Amino acid sequence: MCAKRIGTAGACRRPAAPRALGVVIAVAAAGALLAGCADEDSGVADGATKSSAAGSPAPRAPSSPSAPASPSAPASPGGGLTEDQAERRALVPQAKVTYEQALTAAIAAVPATEPVSAELEGAPGGGAAWETEVATADGTAHTVRVDAATGKADPPRAEPDQDAEDKRELAGRLGRSTVTAQQAVRTASARQRGTVSSVELGGFGNGTLSWAVDIVTQDNWNKTTYDIGATDGKILRKHVDRD
Repeated sequence: MCAKRIGTAGACRRPAAPRALGVVIAVAAAGALLAGCADEDSGVADGATKSSAAGSPAPRAPSSPSAPASPSAPASPGGGLTEDQAERRALVPQAKVTYEQALTAAIAAVPATEPVSAELEGAPGGGAAWETEVATADGTAHTVRVDAATGKADPPRAEPDQDAEDKRELAGRLGRSTVTAQQAVRTASARQRGTVSSVELGGFGNGTLSWAVDIVTQDNWNKTTYDIGATDGKILRKHVDRD
């Protein structure tokens, strides 16, 4: 406040200069404070960003759903057995009648014949049966089915497709064979334990006359085939069927 109301107006306002200066200083300080806060906030934000980039693991890309596992192959019939092995396991235990008994029944059904073959098969109505073949001296063949459980023989059936040449060939085989089916089976069975499921007179390799004897082992249901010479009784070949 002016002590005297004389002089210029500027003289009266002189004391306000320090107040204006104080205002300017205060404004400047406030601006500096705000700038510092802004820098601090920016530094905090930058620091947080850097900390996040350095310390936090990179976000994982969303994983695609895993493909469903492919279904496993269906188990073989019979608990790990092949189809043929499973068939043997189902068939062989049903055979209460041996191949020899089946051939005897067939020869009784067709007198004056000799055995040519016997094979264990599934019967049309279920169960097991021996499909046997016997022939007369002139080579005329007859098929006789024998029940593998009871030994009962069905009526014999003549081979419808057998012609004169077929008869001569079969008659020649029977005439040249000096080893019987029973002898061939004994030779094979001496080397392989199991159940005889087939025996058949036929040709082997280069035309050598032989008996083919199949023996099934019940521990693994494999089939072993022995080719036995029909004129000398020697083992010509051994083959194991693991299928």
